[in-house]
Amino acid sequence: MKKGEVIELFVDYNLYPNVGVGIVDGKRVRVKGALRGQRVRCRLSKKRGDRIEARLIDVAEPASDEQPSFCEHYEVCGGCMLQTFSAETQLAHKVDMVNRLFENAGLESRVTEAIESPEVFEYRNKMEFSFGDMEKGGAMTLGMHRKGHHHDVVTVDHCHLVDADYRLILERTLDFFTALEVPKYNKFSHGGILRHLVVRKAKATGEIMVALSATTQHTEDGKSIDRYLAGFLEMLLGLEPELSGKLTSIMQIKNDGLGDVVAGETVVLHGRDYIEEMLSGLRFKITLYSFFQTNTLGAEKLYEAAIGRISDFEGKVCFDLFSGTGTIGQILALNGASHVVGVELVEDAVRSARENAAFNGLSNCEFIAGDVFKVLSGMDEALLPDVIVLDPPRAGVGENAVRKVASYGVEEIVYVSCNPKTLTEDLRIFEQLGYHAGDVTAVDMFPWAGHVETVVKLQRRNP
Repeated sequence: MKKGEVIELFVDYNLYPNVGVGIVDGKRVRVKGALRGQRVRCRLSKKRGDRIEARLIDVAEPASDEQPSFCEHYEVCGGCMLQTFSAETQLAHKVDMVNRLFENAGLESRVTEAIESPEVFEYRNKMEFSFGDMEKGGAMTLGMHRKGHHHDVVTVDHCHLVDADYRLILERTLDFFTALEVPKYNKFSHGGILRHLVVRKAKATGEIMVALSATTQHTEDGKSIDRYLAGFLEMLLGLEPELSGKLTSIMQIKNDGLGDVVAGETVVLHGRDYIEEMLSGLRFKITLYSFFQTNTLGAEKLYEAAIGRISDFEGKVCFDLFSGTGTIGQILALNGASHVVGVELVEDAVRSARENAAFNGLSNCEFIAGDVFKVLSGMDEALLPDVIVLDPPRAGVGENAVRKVASYGVEEIVYVSCNPKTLTEDLRIFEQLGYHAGDVTAVDMFPWAGHVETVVKLQRRNP
């Protein structure tokens, strides 16, 4: 096999989250985006020793348990990879990938419980859409990156992950700026105006946030986003009779950064700078940059699974590490913990956590901004935890923080992970430090996408 050669292979299994593996001439070939059970054509792109990678060209033969996709955008949108399985099959597929991760890491833990999302359609409470085009110089689009073409954007005005309010706001926003010929931002030349459209909608309250990310620069013909904001606001407010929710927050994001991310100073154009959501009996203020689980009803299942793993936290000191906006910590505080300490790196999230705790009348929790390892290392040694909950970002906890957490010697640690790969890396260190990882619960927070949340309890071994 040589680089550039086109081959056909049968995909035997998948590596988390979306890499198919097949055997050709006795060697494993990895193909991103190929699903187990498919026969695919692919082009060899990398060969280094025994590691061989190929780019997917097309599916010559679907898997025996595949079915037609329910989505009009499936062939071009890169958002979802498992739409051709049933809801039950795609979750079983994720469980298989997670179990393979644990097996390859030499860990005994396996997924023994898989919790389905309460909703498999229209479950997302946040979307970040990008302005772009399907091809260089083509008509402006607004939506998700095109499958296999990261620089191209496909308009997803029929997306099934969000409800009709999202789809209407996307459609009318694109129509509004297209009619006025407002230029999209070019990430190569760094010219242009329109960058992203962020939409958040609270499941329980129906409150909607819309944020337009755009540059502050003027084009050669004198155009700038300031000229269009009043009209954009008028257009959005005119949609209210057609919306099931209520436009509570409309904002401008002054985004002049070079990275393709939503970032920058915000200006409130209408309403307030947050929306309110209910989760597990608590009320939360969600700002533009606050982290909040994107599947609200699924998050309740996730937190139930996590807190249900704690044998007893009533009257105890609980550490909620990588606490985000303090959701888990506040649930613990509401349900009997004597004192909760949340630690989170992102200062905006910590501000939200403090506001939300006050909002919910919780005086038995505090939230600290900073790196988890550094904060714990500098903490008053008189304040010791009885229970520790970890809910890190995709990068995981990291060795230094793992060692610090293990040094407390608490009887049980609950680890909530959005990335099973880094979870296994952290668990191997915990195992070396005297903790045993038990059975794993998988919670399908992202139906049709390749990702899955996992929960595992670590028990301290007897010395």
